[in-house]
Amino acid sequence: MRTLTTIATLFAAGLLSTLTACSGDTSSTEGAKPVQSGDASEITPEQQAAARHPAGLPAEPNPAQRQVYLESLNAIDTDIVHGKDDKAVSRGINQCGTVKTSPDDHIKLIKTTNSRFTSPNHPDGHGTITAERILQVVRESICPDF
Repeated sequence: MRTLTTIATLFAAGLLSTLTACSGDTSSTEGAKPVQSGDASEITPEQQAAARHPAGLPAEPNPAQRQVYLESLNAIDTDIVHGKDDKAVSRGINQCGTVKTSPDDHIKLIKTTNSRFTSPNHPDGHGTITAERILQVVRESICPDF
């Protein structure tokens, strides 16, 4: 599943590069440093959102949504986030991609949640019951419209 996440990320980065390169007006880009794949500091939030939509990924949660999401995961088990807030948010966004493509395949959603949300203490995931709870938090906090 991590391979699919990597592919989706690379697709989004490539799409951003294409969108940037395809603007017909070169007057504002002459002499500008081109955006390198993986150089997220050069990508605007609007470009990120534009790339996420075709990939079936939601927008980055706003600060309030992010806080509720992280607090909810930590309330289940602090080892889910294990001090890696950005990683937990990224995993939630990626899980939303699976929710978007397979909303009714509950077995697949639990399996991908369990394999996606790992930690040093739980390298194979946190188990079915915890994955159910994590999935519920992801759906409520990160992609309620999926």
